[in-house]
Amino acid sequence: MADACMPERFYETACPMLPEEKEIGPRGGRPPKTHYVVLKVIWFVLVTGCRWKDVPQEMGCCGETARTRLQDWEQAGIWDRLHQLLLTMLNHEHRLHLETAIIDTTQVRAFGGGDATGPSPVDRRKKGTKYTLLVDRDGVPLVMRAVPANRSDQLEILPTIVEFPTVGGRPGRPRTHPDELYADAGFDCEATRSILRWLGIEPHIRRRNDAHGSQLGRVRWVVERTISWIKGLRRMRVRYDRSDTSIDAWTSLAAAVVCLHILRDAVA
Repeated sequence: MADACMPERFYETACPMLPEEKEIGPRGGRPPKTHYVVLKVIWFVLVTGCRWKDVPQEMGCCGETARTRLQDWEQAGIWDRLHQLLLTMLNHEHRLHLETAIIDTTQVRAFGGGDATGPSPVDRRKKGTKYTLLVDRDGVPLVMRAVPANRSDQLEILPTIVEFPTVGGRPGRPRTHPDELYADAGFDCEATRSILRWLGIEPHIRRRNDAHGSQLGRVRWVVERTISWIKGLRRMRVRYDRSDTSIDAWTSLAAAVVCLHILRDAVA
């Protein structure tokens, strides 16, 4: 999905959102690590999937320092703002098609447990996390949520729609929700369909036990492709982090990285 070396475009996009660089105090001491070096390590861990303690020393920053910054910047809302900015840039390039949204889920093993974990129904009840992903018509990631692996898909569809982003970048009032939503049979629920229609969203949700041939896959395939892109970032394949803060940071960062690559292809 991405090279282990951080592209300059990523740093240039994220840098204006980061806090001011700390300077050496009046008593002197070791200079703090620059944001560039820390971002380079965070990118490396996301792409390669290595543990924080295995970050090579030659990268100029230890893994613990990078993890602390990752969490601090998540609490400051920086990763969410980065994702929102990239969505705005894609919309400006006419690469967002928000009238149609597609939702799907995927599960990963959570070694060591932690927040947002539960017994996985598809992995012999080992601890895991479920990622719920909402994309636009072309597969651009709009919302990504992490919940325990045993949480029903039916309970995830409405909270995910509520987080539908309001994206600027083009003239006119930004959308607050899609016109139609596509989902597989795991989301099948009549109450959900009724609520979606009340919100002005036409649901296209495959019913359980229906014969194959609904043709919904012609639209839904893009969300599965985006999930494969996200899992191409190896840190997203297996969960090592235990805290909600780190998990939310990785989900926002992974969505932003996919948007960055789509944007790069759009302006190439």
